[in-house]
Order: sequence, then C-alpha cells, then structure tokens
Amino acid sequence: ALLCRGMQASKNKNTEKAEPFYRLAVPKQKTSSEIINEARNVLRTLRTQRPFTPTEDQRKLFGSGSSRTPQNRPPSVFSLHASSFDLTESRPVSGVRLSPLDHKPILATFAKDEDSSVSIPKPPADAADVRKVSNARARLFRRTQENFLSAKMVPPDQNEEKVDSEEPAMMSNLCRSNDNCLAEQKSYTLFNDESRQLTCSEHIGRSEREDFLKRTAGKCLFQLGRESDQMKKPGTSSPWPRSTGWKRQVTGLEDETRINESEEEEIFWNIKILPILHELEKDNNIENLCLACTNLYQALNEGNMLGKTFKGRSVLLKTLYKLVDIDSDPLCLKLAKIILAMKVGGKNLLGVCKLAFKICRNEKNDYIVQNDRLFDCLLEVLRTEDLRKNNEAFLYCMGAIKFMSGNVVLLNEMVNKGAVETLMQLLKKINNIKENDTNFSNLGHLLVQLAATLRNLADLPAARERLVGCGAASALCVALEQRIADKDVCTYSLRIFSKLSSYNDFCEALADCSRCYILFLALLNKHQKQQDLVIRIIFILGNLTAKNNQAREQFFKEQGSITTLISLFQTYHELDLNSQKWCREKGEEGKNHPKHPSEAEDVLIKLIRVLANLSIHPSVGAALAAAHRVVELLVTVLEYKSVDDCEELVINAATTINNLSYYRVKSSAVQDKKLHIAEMLLKLLMSNNMDGVVEAVRVFGNLSQYHEICDFIVQKKIYKFMIALLDSKNQDVCFSACGVLLNLTVDKNRRALLMEEGGIGKLVDCLQDFGPADWQLACLICKTLWNYSENISSAASCFGEDTNMLLVLLKSLLDEDLVLDYSLDGDLRDDHRLYWEREFKPVAEKLLDRIQSHHS
Repeated sequence: ALLCRGMQASKNKNTEKAEPFYRLAVPKQKTSSEIINEARNVLRTLRTQRPFTPTEDQRKLFGSGSSRTPQNRPPSVFSLHASSFDLTESRPVSGVRLSPLDHKPILATFAKDEDSSVSIPKPPADAADVRKVSNARARLFRRTQENFLSAKMVPPDQNEEKVDSEEPAMMSNLCRSNDNCLAEQKSYTLFNDESRQLTCSEHIGRSEREDFLKRTAGKCLFQLGRESDQMKKPGTSSPWPRSTGWKRQVTGLEDETRINESEEEEIFWNIKILPILHELEKDNNIENLCLACTNLYQALNEGNMLGKTFKGRSVLLKTLYKLVDIDSDPLCLKLAKIILAMKVGGKNLLGVCKLAFKICRNEKNDYIVQNDRLFDCLLEVLRTEDLRKNNEAFLYCMGAIKFMSGNVVLLNEMVNKGAVETLMQLLKKINNIKENDTNFSNLGHLLVQLAATLRNLADLPAARERLVGCGAASALCVALEQRIADKDVCTYSLRIFSKLSSYNDFCEALADCSRCYILFLALLNKHQKQQDLVIRIIFILGNLTAKNNQAREQFFKEQGSITTLISLFQTYHELDLNSQKWCREKGEEGKNHPKHPSEAEDVLIKLIRVLANLSIHPSVGAALAAAHRVVELLVTVLEYKSVDDCEELVINAATTINNLSYYRVKSSAVQDKKLHIAEMLLKLLMSNNMDGVVEAVRVFGNLSQYHEICDFIVQKKIYKFMIALLDSKNQDVCFSACGVLLNLTVDKNRRALLMEEGGIGKLVDCLQDFGPADWQLACLICKTLWNYSENISSAASCFGEDTNMLLVLLKSLLDEDLVLDYSLDGDLRDDHRLYWEREFKPVAEKLLDRIQSHHS
C-alpha cells in the first residue's frame, strides 16, 4: 500500500525528531515492477475456477445445447445399407486414357437370334499364333513353378516337358475353378477385361466346382505356406516379395522379358483373394466373417492391392458392400477399415465414413476400435481427400474421431499418430474457404466437430505443446472471427481457449495475437446474454491479464473495452438482483446458501477479476480508480451481497477496491466514496470469514491514509480489532493490521491507543516471530514504534515492561552475521539482503538509538 512507500524515516541526521512516516516521498518516476514490489501484495491479481463444462450423456454430432435446430443440421442417427453405396464408383481406375477407335466394330451374331449381339472370341487361325500364346503361357507357368511349386514335385529333368504339356492344363483348370467361386454372382467378369474373360461351364455341378477349388487352392496355399516358412530361414527369400510388387525377372532364354504385372496380379487374386471372398459369401457366422475380413486385409496389403489401381477392386467392393446389411458392429468395423483402405470416393466415401461414425457412436465399441486401428484410416481421409468435394464425408469422419477423443486411451494414441498436426491443417483449410463460397455453411458443421476434438486433445500436455507449435491460437481466432454468428463454433472454440489459456505458453501465444482483444469484445457484444459464452470469454480475458502487463494495456486501449465490461456488469448484476427477489418471494431466502455460485454470480466473479488484474498496470489502474461507474458497481456488490451469500464474489469486489485505492489520483472515485466504502468493509470485517476479514483489513490499510477514515476507525473501535489481529501468526494479516496502526500513530492524539489491548507487546512479539524472515514487516513494526515514541521522555514509561526485550531484539536483528541467511540461493539471497539494508536497517538503527538514549 501507499503506507509501505510513503512512511519514510527522515533523512535529517542532525535532529532526533523525524517527519511522520505517512509523508509521501519526493515524487520520483518508478517502474511498474518497483511500484508493485513496494505494494507488498496490496495490488493483487485474482484467480478463479475455470467454467464448468457438462459432459454429454450421449454421443451425437451436436450436443443437447446446440443452437442448430434438427432441420438445420446433419443427423446423428441414420439407416445404412448396401444400397447406401454406389457400385458404379467401384470400377477400377485406369491410369491411361485410350484413344477412340476410328471404326465401329462389327459384332458377330447368332443366326437363330438376330437380336443377339454377344461377340464370340475366335481361336487363332495360324499355327504360329497358337504357338505364341502357348509359349507365353508356358513362360508364365514356368515362373509360377519356380516361385511357388516345390522342386520335389517337378524333377529338374522334367521341367521342360511339364511346362509344355501338363502345366497349362492345370493352371487353366485352376483359373476356371477359382472363377467359379464368383460365377454365381451373376457371372460377372473378373477384371472387366473382355479379351480375357473366364467363363464357367454350366455342365460342371456346384459341388464339383467347390471341391476342385478347395483341392487346387488348398494345394497352392499349402505350398505358399512352405515357401513362407523357408523365407524365415537364413539364406532364403520370399517368392513374392511385397516391396517389388511381385515383379521378378524370368530366368532362362535371353529373349524372355519381365512377366506382365496384370498376370501376376491375377495369379495372386486367384490364389489368395478369391477363397476369402468365397468364404465371405457363403459363411453366416459373425466370428468367421470377422476373421475372414482380417485375413482379406492382410492379403490385400501383402499383394499391394490396397488403393484405387487394383483391377479386382470392383468385385471386392461389391462383396464387401453386401455385408454391410449384417447388423454387427465388429464386422462393420472390419469392413470399414478395408473399404477406407481401398480409397473409395464420392458416395462410397460418405457411406463408409457414416459406417465408421455409427460404430464409434457406441461407447462400448471403443475397445474394438482401438484394437483394429480404425483411427489410422480416418486420419488418412482427412489428410488426402478433397475437402470441397467430400465435406459431408469429412463431417462424419471427423464426428467419428471426435467420439474416439472421448476415450483417454484412444486420445493418447491420436496424439502419437499426429492428430494435432492433421487437425490444424484441416482447420486452416476451412479458414481459407470464405463466406461467399457455397461450402461455407456446411463446413461450419465440420468445424464444430473439429473444435470439439481439439478441446479433448487440449487435456493432454503433449497435445498442448503441439497446439502451441502449430499456431492454434491464431488459427482459432480466424475461425471465430469468420463465424462469430455461429454459437456452436464459438462455444467449442472458446472452450479450447478457456482450457489452454490457463497455461503460460499458450496464454503468451494468444496475447501476441493482436486481434484477439477486439475479437473477444465483439463476441461479448454479440452474445451478451449467452452466459455460457460470456463467462468463458471473461475467464480467458482474466487469464490474459493475470501476468501480462502488455495484455492489460492492449485490452484497455481497445475502443469500448471498459464500456463493454461495465455493460456486462450491469446486465448480470440485474439478473442476480432479480434472482434474489424471486427467492424472497418464494420464501427461500432463509434456506442454506448453495455451495456453488449462480450463473449470474459466476459471471460477476470473473468480470471483477478482469478489473482487478487490469488495475495492476499503473496507468490503467489510475484510470479505473477515476472511473466512477466501475467503483459504484463494486461498492454495490458489497451493499447487497454478504460474504455468506457468495464468498468469492464479495472478496473479489473488496480486492479490486483495494487495488484501486492504491492510486491517489485526482477525481478518484474511491476517495470520493471512502466513508461509504469503510462502512461496507466494517460489515465484512465483522464476519466469520477470515479471508473476508483479511481483505477488509487490507483496504483499511490504504484508506487509513485519510483523516476521515482514521476518525472512523477510532469511532467504531476498529483499532482494537487490528491489535487483536497481531496475534494471528499470519505474516500478511499482521502486515495489513500493522499498516493501519502505523497510519493511526501519525496523529499524536491517537498514539496512546497502542497501549490498549497490549498493543506494544504484540508488536514486539510480531517483530520477534517474523523479523528475520520478513524484513518488510519488521520495518513496518519499527516505523509504528518510531511514530509512537516521537515524544519519548523515558524508554521505560514509553515501552513499559517490553523495553528490555525490544532492545535485545533490535540489537540481534541489526547483527548482519547473525540474521542474514547466506545459505539462500541467488536472487532470493540478494533480495533478502536488499530489504534488510534498505528498509529495515535505517529505521531499526534510529529506533535503537532513541531507546538507548532514553534508557537509564
């Protein structure tokens, strides 16, 4: 308080009589840090609890408190069937665009049916052409033999003979039998390649086809298994290396070239994929289907068939889409993972994202979602797909990820897999789409899911660090600025700020966003009666102004900043008054007070905290001290609200008045209302709330610089209360109480009051208890005793039985070697010594000389 810097010993060493300590020093320009340091916690920032965010009972795209009506938002519940997918989109993507033919092909027709237009493939007429085809097949199957048929089955001296005769027949049968697995699916073409259709013979019975498939595929898979085992042994390698996409150069004749990749793909399809698809079509057991899907994903991954370029993609996806009709979340999870890995687009991407959303909506599925790593596939969608073309698919994809982020285990996994970076990239993409774009409105729905996910991620320290590094503060400010009218976007974005601004690194990053202050003011003016938004904005502003002096100044300088705060204060003060009136009318006023503040009280608590924090800045604090409407509203809180009604609100109001009373400026509103404030503080001083008592004493410490307040203190016997507080054994309480007593002793007519209630003895006890640990308090005690003993004639008559104790104590405290703790580290040791040398020592030496010179 001013009493700390104002009460100074006289520098006149030629006379014993010094000027009173309450005199202000010669005006000197001081830094704000020096002023705050001298104030000794009188200028204090306030802390408060973060606004409470209720947990949603159910997982939905938009919570129960959403501002979006059911008609204006995408549904969280929907039906999903095989018909939800587009089969035409599943056709394989061709990397080469073919030139149109110059002539129209003439189709062969059956003589008996003129309407038929089915083309009949003709065999080669030339024997040389036959040999070319035969040799090509022979080379292919020689390759097959070398790669996955056991050497024991085909002796080396018979290799050439087998290639020319038996193998083509065997592989032809194998291809036909494998094709029969899907022949019953409307006998569609395997690769949509009419030149190489595999037709099914109608005279072969179904059982014969299945038996042949099992024998042939089983034999080949058995051999594959043996080769796989051999691959694990030193010196062996896989016959189908995944890294080369099954590309191996054929050994033998010099003119042989690399086997056509599509033929290799066809072999892998027939051997590895078709049997699994057959099982998926025929088996009705959920566990077996799930296992088959797991095997299918592994096989597709092994054969490099995941993605858009795989020729059998159409057949595969059609089979998977049909299984969506089975009502099983574990199975649908397996299907979603495979479909997403096939890089589907358009309607199918929307369908599979809805499928993932439906699975993740059920909290019971969190365990299987975690084990099957669905998140990786969904994150890949956000990274690679086009936002404009697939904004609805992105919505359900992001909704599924939001649900996952509600699980702590999945949340940690998300951070480790780069979710923060991906989501921030997505946020910046959304910010780049302006209001005149047709996608702008729909992307607002997506932004809600994104912001809700970031809010969950903000709970993790690792995620917070990444959010700061990715520029989340500025990106979220842009999103808020663009969608200031969207209450849902504002709510979730402000929840992120509310959480993250409690941490210094993010708070500094936010404070550096120069437009954030005007943005928060605009939000307050736009949504003034939306308590859930207002309370978070005020809480964020309180965090920004708690430690950053530049933030205090920047916010104060924004046009209309204090006017907006005053308007909010009036609005919620009236709401609180109406609430109290309603309670009185209902006869509930006498009931126990609730443990938690009401919504209106909570806003006022956090609003007053902003004013208290702003007042730490010297120029801002001086301006607020002269703002009569601000001071009036603070005093009003003390008038109508008791500490028992709402402890935090009343104490915050007293603290803010205390901060403002520190500034002695012209037209000070605190000075104008000082007597009324003192009357309100008396009510707080007499309460049973110790925190309230301490705050009231602090304010009296500043106000007691005025003669009118000193008279009030004497008239109301408040000085007795201050003397009693010296026994509190609390340094801060003793400091404030001693400050009031010091200011009372400036007037020689009031000095005798210290003799009442054992005041001198209690001051000496405080000096003994706290002196070596708190040189500021020790200095204040010595100043009080100095003022008290100004007209001393005899030390014994002045200090009574405490004289000897005081002499011994002062001598001990002035012994540098005895009292200075050299074991302290660095700055703490320097501060300790500085306070002793500059504050305590000069006053203590004068007091000791005075007592010794008058001690017989």
